[in-house]
Amino acid sequence: MTIERKPAKPKKCRVATCRASFVPSRMGQAVCSPACALIDGPRHAPKARKALADIERKEIKVRKEKLKSRADHLKDTQHAFNAWIRARDAGQPCISCGTTADVQYCAGHYRTTGSCPELRFEPLNVHLQCNKNCNLSKSGNILGYRPRLLEKIGAEMLAWIEGPHEAKRYTIEQLKAMTADYRAKTRELKRAAA
Repeated sequence: MTIERKPAKPKKCRVATCRASFVPSRMGQAVCSPACALIDGPRHAPKARKALADIERKEIKVRKEKLKSRADHLKDTQHAFNAWIRARDAGQPCISCGTTADVQYCAGHYRTTGSCPELRFEPLNVHLQCNKNCNLSKSGNILGYRPRLLEKIGAEMLAWIEGPHEAKRYTIEQLKAMTADYRAKTRELKRAAA
């Protein structure tokens, strides 16, 4: 027992100058003849080129992601974390000098990532700091940072930050998850501020 195929319905040719009625021989056929296909083809070239470029871009992105080292992922996570700190503390004065001037601000660590890498992603250790004056010129301006931090988080939390901490070694998967989490938090804060 075989299933009979329905005969194809006649279609109009897509070429505006032709518009002839024809029975398609293939699925998706939109033109009646090779001559009409040559006329209709260039119209779709930009769309096809864009689709191929998009596919190639996605493949390159995937390959670049596979080539990333743990250090690259750590850098991405730090960038996302710093952006979240800047969004969290937006509108607050510099933690070190108290300025509210219209200057560039960054996420300044009280215990630096070099001296205490385990507090790199600790929100209590990182606050808004003016970039040029305190963070770069005065190496974090710790003399101004400590009293304002004590006022902001209290003596107990400051003692915890200054105390010993267990070393942390993040895996690439943990870093990717943290990056996504901090980016989502930043988006949420920016959406709430708007």
